[in-house]
Amino acid sequence: MHVNTNPNRKDTLKELIQSLHNGEDTEVVKERFKNELGDISSGELAMAEEELINEGLPREEIHRLCEVHLAVFRESLEREKPLAPKGHPIHTLMEEHNIFLGFASELKDVVQRIKDANDTDSESMEELKICVDKFKGSESHYVREENVLFPYLEKHGVTQPPAIMWMEHDQIREVKKALYKIVDEHESMDLKDFTQQLEKSALSLAELLMNHFPKENSILFPTALRLFTEDEWSDVVQQFDELGYGSFIPIGARTPGEESQTPTTEIDDEDKVSFEMGALSREELARILDTLPVDITYVDNEDKVSYFNQSEERIFPRAKAIIGRSVQLCHPQKSVHIVNKIVEDFRTGRRDVAEFWIDLQGTFVHIRYFAVKDTNGEYMGTLEVTQNITDIKKLEGQKRLLDDVSA
Repeated sequence: MHVNTNPNRKDTLKELIQSLHNGEDTEVVKERFKNELGDISSGELAMAEEELINEGLPREEIHRLCEVHLAVFRESLEREKPLAPKGHPIHTLMEEHNIFLGFASELKDVVQRIKDANDTDSESMEELKICVDKFKGSESHYVREENVLFPYLEKHGVTQPPAIMWMEHDQIREVKKALYKIVDEHESMDLKDFTQQLEKSALSLAELLMNHFPKENSILFPTALRLFTEDEWSDVVQQFDELGYGSFIPIGARTPGEESQTPTTEIDDEDKVSFEMGALSREELARILDTLPVDITYVDNEDKVSYFNQSEERIFPRAKAIIGRSVQLCHPQKSVHIVNKIVEDFRTGRRDVAEFWIDLQGTFVHIRYFAVKDTNGEYMGTLEVTQNITDIKKLEGQKRLLDDVSA
């Protein structure tokens, strides 16, 4: 292996990547890489791509040529294989990659059998539905990466590679969604059209997975292993456990019920309120609660009203004077027995939710009560949530976030 003596490794690497995007022959760049750098780490490649995007190279262009980057740097990157023991989040994610590739192979086999038989008999369709269910159960994998692994990478300054991987996750989701739709609607489709669309979808999904997983295995995961601290990995494990692993828990992965310590956020600011999942200033907390599109009222363990928010369009009026007042005194006498029954059921654990809905002078109001419990499952109080759902009831079809952005 060529020993690198280049004092400007990152600049050289960025120049090589830029030359690929300018259309220079892959083999020529590969030879230049060997001569000028000789070796590269996943972190160096990730940060080089990060800087190029920040300097103006479109993220979509980096994404388009990711396979080319891997082809040029593959030999070097493969020498930096992630070394993660069973139970480590990276080991779990990589095992899931193998599992999903197995799912894709099974799907292609089933589709081929349907195509060869030119028939959708009950047995073949049952096998197909089993394959579809397996892919539906894979969503937790992407959710864990997007909501845990990616944010920790971003905290270490690696923002663009995770964003590119998230783009690919969404592509995978779209192909899976198309697959599910084809299977759901097969009875109304012509057999030839069904098999053609099914085969196309299965092949597209397999190709996407085979292209996507090596990028995470070779670049993203080694970068995380290099950057994250032991405490961070401990938090990642805990949060992976909370989000879950679907129906196919890889060997060595944590399972629900295992003893674990929930990470907490350390804060120095005395004005901050610390929670298990973060921290908020008192002002932020107050504004968030008042911004919620619902009226909330909290009654403590002694049946005293201890809090209510001040949402912009409150449905039922509340005055500060009710703070500390018995909840029974906040309702008409004719309904006190209902209040008492709900609270008693919550306190004894007979139920955890009670809900009602009423037509209030043309406004359709949904009222829900929830038992609030401590970490040991003991009753702490009752949360009342009231919401005007008049307009929500009228919603039909779908409206995506981008519809508003482009308007």
